[in-house]
Amino acid sequence: MDQTFEDFELIVIDDGSTDGTAGFLKSCADPRLQYFSHANKGVSTARNLGITKSCGTYLSFLDSDDSWTRDKLERTHDYVKKYPGIRIFHTEEIWYKKGKILPQKKIHKKPDGLVYENALKICCIGMSTVTIHKDVFKDVGLFDETFEACEDYDLWLRTSPKYEVKLIPEALTLKDGGRPDQLSNRVWGLDRFRIKALEKMLVSGTLTRDKYELTLLELKKKCSIFALGATKRGNKKAAEHYLSLAASFVKN
Repeated sequence: MDQTFEDFELIVIDDGSTDGTAGFLKSCADPRLQYFSHANKGVSTARNLGITKSCGTYLSFLDSDDSWTRDKLERTHDYVKKYPGIRIFHTEEIWYKKGKILPQKKIHKKPDGLVYENALKICCIGMSTVTIHKDVFKDVGLFDETFEACEDYDLWLRTSPKYEVKLIPEALTLKDGGRPDQLSNRVWGLDRFRIKALEKMLVSGTLTRDKYELTLLELKKKCSIFALGATKRGNKKAAEHYLSLAASFVKN
């Protein structure tokens, strides 16, 4: 809560943690703080609860393994005032792994503007970097609670065809990765969920011809890679399923 911009509400969603979160928060006498808990319902349900309980116009997210610089909200507020027509903002971030800075690859370069093509290839907006106008969720819907992982990838596919994204070119978010308890290390076959998100977009009827063809190309690429991995693991049934899924779609 140590932010230079102080006019905010802090909503903590405890999704069945065992680290003493509830006890610690009881010692935090701050009227801006609200605490809600439920038992292991998953990241999408936790985020949706936070969204529905919030009163603010703009929502910023912070995963438990990440942190912000002290001026993150202040600098974001500056950009919200500067670009009143924008509904989605995100920041640069610094990645750490085992206490050391992790270099980012070219593919991880943060996009700005109309970013659907970026969003197809990779989850191009980090959840702990982003600030979103609440009306965006009213328009495209909340996080899909059927996604065990990659729910953010699904969200960016749904939002980026309709909303311009503004990059705040400052590293205001610190991401701590490489820990065994992180979701990406506990859920196998993450591309299963990315493929599901792509399939949702293809049947949504919301894509232009160009975006449909780009989405189909990415679906076929991810299905092919996943099928190859399934074949190597001796899972012929899964390989056949994803190859047939890719073949079931035709160009728009």
